[in-house]
Amino acid sequence: MKDSILVLSGGLDSTTMLYEYRERIALAVSFNYGSNHNTKEIAFARYHCEQLGIEHIEIPLAFIRDWFHSSLLQGDKAVPEGNYDEDNMRSTVVPFRNGIMISAAIGMAEDRGLKYVMLANHGGDHTIYPDCRPAFVDAMDAAAQAGTWNGVRVLCQYTNLTKADIARHGKALGIDYSKTWSCYRGGEHHCGKCGTCRERREALQLAGIEDKTIYEN
Repeated sequence: MKDSILVLSGGLDSTTMLYEYRERIALAVSFNYGSNHNTKEIAFARYHCEQLGIEHIEIPLAFIRDWFHSSLLQGDKAVPEGNYDEDNMRSTVVPFRNGIMISAAIGMAEDRGLKYVMLANHGGDHTIYPDCRPAFVDAMDAAAQAGTWNGVRVLCQYTNLTKADIARHGKALGIDYSKTWSCYRGGEHHCGKCGTCRERREALQLAGIEDKTIYEN
């Protein structure tokens, strides 16, 4: 039964969720909030939805770039190099980004009579991004149920998985991860230096997947 909306960035995690739960996803929604890498990500989100015959829409959230502060919104040189850890990646937090996106998706789910909003946050995000943590997911789920006529739920099946775990799911599904985007710098190719590039490389290696991503370094 097609009962869900997926918040789809076009990255490794949400693309895996798109394929794994394609039988229940009625709509995939990508949000363009003006980050360095939105254009690259959303192009892949659209591609995979076309491959699967799933409706895809892009929603602009220009106010985030206009009024919020994050290195993701300040050009590629603002994005830090180095490991994917709290000290290094703190500047990449976009305040309450997932809360804003999920709220919009909840409204769309209620409007369409759908039951679930799906988000592909994972365990590696917990220390860095407050709006990826289990407590946040639980709170948004409770708010969605209380605030919609049809009791929309927030469903985050990857919350306690690692990125390598998710990549293993994708390997079993035969996903071509070269057609996903992770780099926060948003250049022509993945930079290979920023935290998300390093995290991507490690996850694919741990999952035993040949990494066909083109890296600048």
